[in-house]
Amino acid sequence: MSKTLFEKIIAHEIPAAIVYEDDLVLAFCDLKPQAPTHVLIVPKKPIPRIADAKPEDHPVLGHLLLKAAEVAARLGLKDTGYRLVFNNGPDSGEAVPHLHCHILGGRAMTWPPG
Repeated sequence: MSKTLFEKIIAHEIPAAIVYEDDLVLAFCDLKPQAPTHVLIVPKKPIPRIADAKPEDHPVLGHLLLKAAEVAARLGLKDTGYRLVFNNGPDSGEAVPHLHCHILGGRAMTWPPG
């Protein structure tokens, strides 16, 4: 099975504007930003989508959420706010089958999304 785009970014096989990295997650700028600040944070473990996560993925998923908040703060979004988005499956707009969280900010968000 071939690597996903995100697995190639995690392996540093293709370039990306990385804003955060540790042993469990990697955060990088989205190539097609939907807001002035649009960063993706992904687990290094290849989990296709949230619906495919297993109980043993609990630690990495919790870490991903905490680091998403930390990255958002580092990007200056803490005081004005930001949106975290997970897509799950084709109807949600999922383009890469590797669980990822969009960190969107730098402008007012509307509701409902989509």
